[in-house]
Amino acid sequence: MTITKDKFAAINYTLRDKDGVQLDSSVGLEPLGYIHGRGYLIPGLEAQLEGKAPGDIFSCTIEPKDAYGERDERLVAQVTRDRFELDAPIEVGMHFQVMTPGGPTIVRVVEIDGDSIKIDGNHEMAGKTLNFEIEVVEVRDATQEELDRLQNQGGCGGCGGCGGEGCGQGDCGGEGCDCPNGGSNN
Repeated sequence: MTITKDKFAAINYTLRDKDGVQLDSSVGLEPLGYIHGRGYLIPGLEAQLEGKAPGDIFSCTIEPKDAYGERDERLVAQVTRDRFELDAPIEVGMHFQVMTPGGPTIVRVVEIDGDSIKIDGNHEMAGKTLNFEIEVVEVRDATQEELDRLQNQGGCGGCGGCGGEGCGQGDCGGEGCDCPNGGSNN
């Protein structure tokens, strides 16, 4: 059986940046399982997996346009601390959902200078060329329960890549989607 739309696939992967620095890996952990063709993975990786079968091992390079997009400096802003509805301390690396004219978006705190806080709405891997080493572990028909769960999520395919932050372009395709499985940065 090969990977095609609505098949369940499980892969082991190692993700490296253009300099060979490892960013993420499932090796030694449970393989990453997903339903193919539903936006669980970045588009370029999903295209590379199409037609692969269990036992296939390959490497691929995914350019930013087929991954998390190019960085957009318009998504970086300075805001004041009073814009946060939070009693706890705000720290670099924290994620927040904010309302924009286009709907809810997830931003990350990237710098704090007193009451001035710099936020970034770009995905942390935006603008990066990604190098994957992949092993296809399993391919099978998705169960009706798995497909029903997708339907009940309102079409959001899942979160391969959103890190549990909400699903945006390059993640599962729908800004503000609630990610039930925590995602995984691929």
